[in-house]
Amino acid sequence: MKSIEIDRNKRLKEEPSKGHNRWHPDIPPILEVDPGEEVLLETRDASDGQIKREMTVNDLGNLDAKVAHPLTGPVYVKDAEPGDLLEIEYVDILPQSYGWTRNRPGAGFLRDLFPEPYLAHWDIKDDWATSEQLPGVRIFNGSFMGTAGIAPSHEQVDQWTRREADLVRRGGIAAPPDPQDAVPTLEPIASQGLRTLPPRENCGNVDAKQLTKGSKLFIPVNVNGALYSAGDGHFAQGDSECCITAIEMGAAAVVRFRIHKGEAAKRGIKFPRFSHSGYFLPPEWAAPRNFIATMGMPIRDDGTQEGEDLTLAARNALVNMIELLQERGWSREQAYIICSVAVDLRISNAVDLPNVTVSAFLPEDIFQG
Repeated sequence: MKSIEIDRNKRLKEEPSKGHNRWHPDIPPILEVDPGEEVLLETRDASDGQIKREMTVNDLGNLDAKVAHPLTGPVYVKDAEPGDLLEIEYVDILPQSYGWTRNRPGAGFLRDLFPEPYLAHWDIKDDWATSEQLPGVRIFNGSFMGTAGIAPSHEQVDQWTRREADLVRRGGIAAPPDPQDAVPTLEPIASQGLRTLPPRENCGNVDAKQLTKGSKLFIPVNVNGALYSAGDGHFAQGDSECCITAIEMGAAAVVRFRIHKGEAAKRGIKFPRFSHSGYFLPPEWAAPRNFIATMGMPIRDDGTQEGEDLTLAARNALVNMIELLQERGWSREQAYIICSVAVDLRISNAVDLPNVTVSAFLPEDIFQG
């Protein structure tokens, strides 16, 4: 099996020949494979190895801020051309033995309610993750790659940079290109390369927890060879990843590629798709078997009724879940972490106006005893 192996004692900037942390079509491939070949990619965690077991929350302020996701690759897939649809099958995803979850001030879904940093360390063993910061909680293995995708074209880099800059001008949030902490440092890639925080049409940081072992990801090809890269392994995550991190870990992904010639162009496919035969996790965790759920509707704290606002409904569902967990004895910060790694947000209805409804599902079986 072909592979890209990394030195886990080094950060990406110390081993730049093994990966990158920006999206750009001129990043040269590391490996070339035939369709149907299995490839093993060793990956670093989302902090690029900066967060370690012995660290405390007070150490988080010293981290490099714009590293984003260190990705292993690119892999050049022979015969892949623009207009094709690239299929990536996740043959296996192997977790490392350590993970972490943090709340980063100024980020996350409830960033206005959680302005202080928080850090939980996780020990991963025998398909379970446990944390001294969350005694009595254990999370089942749902390993997947949080960030995986292919290179954008030059035209896409220009287009996506402009549209995100326009969003910022209109008061929205986006991370523009920035050479600080960029790998590679080569120009113009460092200054023009797209940051990896948001997912885009090339997939990237989509954080879809259903992309576990056995899943298939389909992405429209933009450049010759597709140039696939992966990183940002997650041992487990709730749908929403509300505090902005899951159980973050280094991992090894075994993938297999298939090319559907001309299918993206012929069928007008512009965004990624994914599938999974059978359950993406054991049924009791995919469902889950035992749960309690809170609801959220688009009603503001002062009683103002909003309409068709699923974001506000999701916020209220999470706030209500955090309050439920506090009733059970958890601190607000612990509750937020539990929500990020284990609670699933689901749209219960998007049509019963004005109160569209989002529900937050907590699997009760994560609590031992």
